Amino acid sequence: MGSFLARRILLTLPVLFLVSVMVFSLIHLIPGDPARVILGQDATPGAIAALREQLGLNKPLIVQYLDWVGNVLHGNLGLSLSNQIAVATLIEQRLPVTIELAIGTFLFAVIIALPLGILSAIKRGKFADLVAAFATSLGLSIPPFWLGIMLLFAFTVRLHLFPSSGYVPLTQNVGQNLQSMFLPVLATGIREAAVLLRMTRASLAEVLDADFVRTARAKGIRGYRIILRHALKNALVPVITQSGLQIAGLLGGLVITETIFSLPGFGSLLVNAIFSRDYTTIQGSALVAALLVILVNLATDLCYGFIDPRIRMTRGEG
Repeated sequence: MGSFLARRILLTLPVLFLVSVMVFSLIHLIPGDPARVILGQDATPGAIAALREQLGLNKPLIVQYLDWVGNVLHGNLGLSLSNQIAVATLIEQRLPVTIELAIGTFLFAVIIALPLGILSAIKRGKFADLVAAFATSLGLSIPPFWLGIMLLFAFTVRLHLFPSSGYVPLTQNVGQNLQSMFLPVLATGIREAAVLLRMTRASLAEVLDADFVRTARAKGIRGYRIILRHALKNALVPVITQSGLQIAGLLGGLVITETIFSLPGFGSLLVNAIFSRDYTTIQGSALVAALLVILVNLATDLCYGFIDPRIRMTRGEG
């Protein structure tokens, strides 16, 4: 286990390096001058040139990149070009909102998808399977942004059960936090649950047709023991893979939900930085997002070893 973790951590270093090079290069291909965006269209050429020099934007790109990497290695992600606030501070303020929304969405999806997926696989072709298939198709067909708007209209405008916008930290007030996060989690969680339900049903149905399951049934082992102790463990490997992809996608793809429900999240920070040509905020946010995805992938690999005993993480093995 220790050697596996060490190898995976070492592999993150070249990945983060490539991500930093790609992000830095692509950002500077975005049309527009940050200095002009900050000062406005009426700024004089002299004022723009002075601000570019102050921000270091007049240096060669390679020098700007090396300066940025050097600061990152010392824990400094730089200052936002838009408001001169430390990028690390902005990320620290925004990231917990997105992480909470992503975790809540995933937990909601798991609670819904796993029981229904297992039931659908056991009752293949029967009424429960048909209902689950209909629910899956419906969940995949409804756009989360449209569902979010409809939820706001129904539960906020009509019923006045939930706030229309805003975010209350969990540490400040648990009840208000749950109220502010319930509708966003529901809006994004339904689609994620549909994806996970389909994967669970397909994976478990395939395992239930395997030879070792038929052998266990021939030995007289009860059905629920076969499913819980034998079939489900084998079926969960692709489900865990899908779960890792979902969590990684949620950490960077919740900007629409955050916008609809006025949540000050990480995704909206990155989008606003792109529109304002805030290079340092984009670079810092993209690097943190890449690190989060790497950590999710590492956690996914660790889960394989606990779920499937055939997957061993010992020295010399992947």
